[in-house]
Amino acid sequence: MEERKFIRLKKEEYGIKEYIKRDLGKGKISKLDIEYTPIGEKIIISTSKPGFVIGRRGEKIEEITSVLKTRFKLENPHVEIKEIENRLFDAQTVADDIAMDLERMGNLKFKVVAYKKLQEIMRAGALGCEIRTSGKLPSERAKSWRFGEGYLKKAGDSTKEVDKAKAVALTKTGIIGVKVAIMAPTARIYDRVIIDDALKAKVKFPSKEKEKTEVKEEIEEIKEIKEEKPKKIKKQKDNKDKESK
Repeated sequence: MEERKFIRLKKEEYGIKEYIKRDLGKGKISKLDIEYTPIGEKIIISTSKPGFVIGRRGEKIEEITSVLKTRFKLENPHVEIKEIENRLFDAQTVADDIAMDLERMGNLKFKVVAYKKLQEIMRAGALGCEIRTSGKLPSERAKSWRFGEGYLKKAGDSTKEVDKAKAVALTKTGIIGVKVAIMAPTARIYDRVIIDDALKAKVKFPSKEKEKTEVKEEIEEIKEIKEEKPKKIKKQKDNKDKESK
């Protein structure tokens, strides 16, 4: 019984998410979370365009809440808007932008679209980015293309810091899949060592003059060793000659 309730709940959540995404349109929403509180249901919409989601005088929010009450039978739904600070570090927003550009410009310019977006992300300060497109690009046979730059973790605990997303572009030649993975500059890398100024001040580095004198001393020692070797060899030969006589 508990399993059936859980499956039914997840189906309802999936239906709510799909309705809101379809109603607001592609590229408007990044993430959508549903939280259950004693007061009612809280729907948190993460978006880089809060003005489009809210609508004029909150008309869009009122429309969504009324549909959630009537169609999905939610008792007291409350819609909250969470604004994304930088849309270039949000993988879902980037994937939707690429998909919409492919739909508008066509699949023949997929390299221009991918490289342009990749450069924008890296110039914004991202540690790394990877864009994958798959479909009939540009030939009739399906093919996968990869565009990547920077540092991107693919194993270990640091992979949790990588933001990943998928999108679909409906073009004249067929469906094109888009996958995006972005590592933001604020991402925590567990194997990275950072030496701050306070630690540098504690460490005593040798001066350049001292390094030069040490190098000169080592060179002189090597020269002396080289000069002593032939003298030792001569002495050994002379001693052998005397013994033989």
